Amino acid sequence: MLSNVLFDKVKEQRGEQFIYNQVQAVYGDVLMPNLGISEKDLELLQNEVSIIYHCAATIRFDEPLRKAVFINTRGTKYMLDIAVTFKHLDLFAYISTSYCHLHVKTLYEKPYDPPADPHSVIKACEWLKDEDVELIEKKILGDIPNTYAYTKSLAEALVVEKFNELPAIILRPSIVIPIWKEPLPGWTDNINGPTGLLIGAGKGVLRTMYCKSNGNGDFLPVDIAVNGLLVSSWYNLNKFNEQLVRVIHMTSSNDIKVSWQEIIELGRWVIENKVPFNGVAWYPGGSMKSNYYVHFVCMLLFHWLPALFVDALLWIFRYPPVLCHVQKRITKGFEVFEYYANNVWNFDNSVAVNIRKVMNKTERFNYIIEKIDLDLIDYFTHSILCSRRIILKETDDTIPAAKRHMKVMYAVDKFVKFLWLFGLGYLIYKYFLIHFVGHTTIAKSIDNL
Repeated sequence: MLSNVLFDKVKEQRGEQFIYNQVQAVYGDVLMPNLGISEKDLELLQNEVSIIYHCAATIRFDEPLRKAVFINTRGTKYMLDIAVTFKHLDLFAYISTSYCHLHVKTLYEKPYDPPADPHSVIKACEWLKDEDVELIEKKILGDIPNTYAYTKSLAEALVVEKFNELPAIILRPSIVIPIWKEPLPGWTDNINGPTGLLIGAGKGVLRTMYCKSNGNGDFLPVDIAVNGLLVSSWYNLNKFNEQLVRVIHMTSSNDIKVSWQEIIELGRWVIENKVPFNGVAWYPGGSMKSNYYVHFVCMLLFHWLPALFVDALLWIFRYPPVLCHVQKRITKGFEVFEYYANNVWNFDNSVAVNIRKVMNKTERFNYIIEKIDLDLIDYFTHSILCSRRIILKETDDTIPAAKRHMKVMYAVDKFVKFLWLFGLGYLIYKYFLIHFVGHTTIAKSIDNL
């Protein structure tokens, strides 16, 4: 982990060995009682640790319910169980999500009732097998669209239960997106959220999305999320408030108002004009559809039919088919995305505003938690560059070739569209000629007879 490029800056500043001397790895597993930590290591933690950040979770929205409960909910219970044995614990911070109480359209910085008793859900999942839980998963989830939101809300309830025993707080970040400033602008290591959309659209694979184009999500650069975590800890540890501030939102909707349409348009402009991807399947295009049936037809025409055609060719030439498998993953991802893209939530972040008031000028500059002044073109450029380098393993020296390929694909795209329109016009012309001109000629012949 420490070989990650994120740590290059601190290594340059403090030396290669500095960072290795600051941390000690302890084996653990959230699926095991006591987190699978050995007695010796547990004793070390109980005597030495004063702050716990519990971030461990599966962030797959389509994770089977039983597995998600064991990792996100029971894993949190195990963490709380050992936290109460720590001798010098000053703070327990649980990293939740602002999208875990989806029935509440305006979420305030307070605890909410869980959708079920977390202890009962854990016991039920321990009794039943995977296939048994899968059969009743939809009934258990009810109106909650995915297992991630469900299990995170259950985990929050477990933390709330310990408020009287532990100095515990709940931090709710929104949709975490690539780094804005520190230490590496644009860094990300996964394709969750808008990054996946940009890569899919930039490669020419995504041609249609069912989405309210003027809708927006609450996006938070990961470095701002980390700032929020650090500042929230500092605020509570220094007791600026008489009591612990138990629930804190790390959101940006008051500062960053960018619609899904703007994300696609800005990302497409950057990809087309500044930083294209290598080997794009087609020139980036397509659009968002507010009508599901129009989107469904376009998905059949522009996603599934090309995938079937290419896979058929691959099969003929004895290569393994791949595009239909990719399309299945895209379709499953759409199922998750569509729920969030077609709904809007508001998040109160009064605590962040109040915390900022007690920070001095230097602290507000170094640890931004509010007043996020994001240059979107610059941000998207860095994000796409890092996606090329880190996720797609495309080196910068291939960018000129990628730009040339993009120009070729632009010409191919226009030519194919011209042929399609020409063919359509020809068919209409032939139909008109046969059905109208032909009928008129026959009618005149009959009249002459």
